[in-house]
Amino acid sequence: MLATAKENQGIAGGMFVSMRGATGPLIGLLMLCLFLTFATDTFFSIRNFLNVLDQITVLGIMAVGMTLVILIGGIDLAVGSVMALAMMVLGYLNVVAGVPMGLAIPLALLTASLNGLIAGILITRFNVPAFIATLAMMSIARGLANMITDGQQIIGFPAWFNTMAIVRFGGFLTLTVAVMLAVFVIGLLYQRYRYGGRILYAIGGNAEVARLAGINVKRATVLVYVVCSFLAGLSGMVLAARLDSVQPSSGVSYELDAIAAVVIGGTSLSGGTGGIGGTIIGVLIIGILRNGLNLLSVSPFMQQVIIGAVIVLAVTAETYRKRK
Repeated sequence: MLATAKENQGIAGGMFVSMRGATGPLIGLLMLCLFLTFATDTFFSIRNFLNVLDQITVLGIMAVGMTLVILIGGIDLAVGSVMALAMMVLGYLNVVAGVPMGLAIPLALLTASLNGLIAGILITRFNVPAFIATLAMMSIARGLANMITDGQQIIGFPAWFNTMAIVRFGGFLTLTVAVMLAVFVIGLLYQRYRYGGRILYAIGGNAEVARLAGINVKRATVLVYVVCSFLAGLSGMVLAARLDSVQPSSGVSYELDAIAAVVIGGTSLSGGTGGIGGTIIGVLIIGILRNGLNLLSVSPFMQQVIIGAVIVLAVTAETYRKRK
């Protein structure tokens, strides 16, 4: 009972830190919006805001899964390659093999989830470091994605599939944005109100203490990597709808963008603190920053430098907050 009470106190404390840790990124987001409002004539408009939402759908969905992994003190370098593999499986099944989309999409998501299952088993059963396990899965998934069509892209999806990403229902949201928002809401509710979400803080704080408190750390870890890969596959479905095509080179460096969004949102890379709320803010910061830099006609190469500097500032701020 005493251990359980201490665990609950630790979880509650982690939740408080999570909310407090997102305050800085939120202030940064508001200041960024304020600057771009005065620096450009087109930033502060409904149309531009909707464009930003369309642009962050893939990153937003992927970053939710990455948040769960980082909360337990792990890392997943394979999400970009898993996304590409899921896209190629979707394209091959639907366009080449003639499988209906209603079956091709679940099979593609299942393929993505299997990658997470294998990575989770390598980490928990064979004690392979998460960095190495997911690095290996990144290489395997990318290779399989290229093998499906010998590196060629696939086109020819049903017309309704592409309309999911371009038609704004009610003049406001596309279906792909609605999917992202649904993932945000489900992730927030699960993290804050379900036992499975709350124990992630305990595992990230100290996995051994969590195990002694009765938490099945290995099972939770495997499930987290499965969910992360599933969401990477889901982001691939969204990207395929946006592009109306799939190619094995998709998703390169997306894992770095996802990690950046999580870190900028205040989640600690050492695990135990942060959350999806902060990640949503981090995704918005990256999306709005890229949108604003494009409106200011900043070159793509300089944009990489600026976003890198923002990541450094975010990590420095986290380190400073810990020392206090």
